[in-house]
Amino acid sequence: MARATTFKGNPLELLGNELKPGDAAPAFTVTGNDLAPVTLGDTGGVRIVNVVPSLDTPVCDMQIKRFNEEAANLAGVSVYCVSCDLPFAQSRWCGAADVDKVTTLSDYKDGDFGAAWGTMIKDLRIESRAVFVINAHNTIVHAEYVPEMTEHPDYDAALAAARGAA
Repeated sequence: MARATTFKGNPLELLGNELKPGDAAPAFTVTGNDLAPVTLGDTGGVRIVNVVPSLDTPVCDMQIKRFNEEAANLAGVSVYCVSCDLPFAQSRWCGAADVDKVTTLSDYKDGDFGAAWGTMIKDLRIESRAVFVINAHNTIVHAEYVPEMTEHPDYDAALAAARGAA
């Protein structure tokens, strides 16, 4: 098996290459909540890109809420969440969870983000758990592929990278 993540200890193959700090942020096209395409070029400045399997799972729920809370203290940093959830479900979840500082983006159409960023789980066609920080020059300054999908990312490391890049 190539690159993998695990879910409750069971390996799952990831598509694409692993990105590392210093790499250029790969181009992508995802879908916004208004169903319009969103590309890397549509974003700018310092960004945290929070990647989750599904907003409606316990760890993902906590992860997005944590970044939403932290976003209030991150001047000049935009926070995004990418999943394969439909844009309608993302909007509904954000409204119900009072998440208003994170922009949700859907990779449901063709998995373009997941393939380019190395987060797409081949057999499940959902994203694995990962966090990236991109600086204003579209260079990745922090990359974490969480090895076990039921575990949380290193929030402190991602937040420190974002603050350092801002």
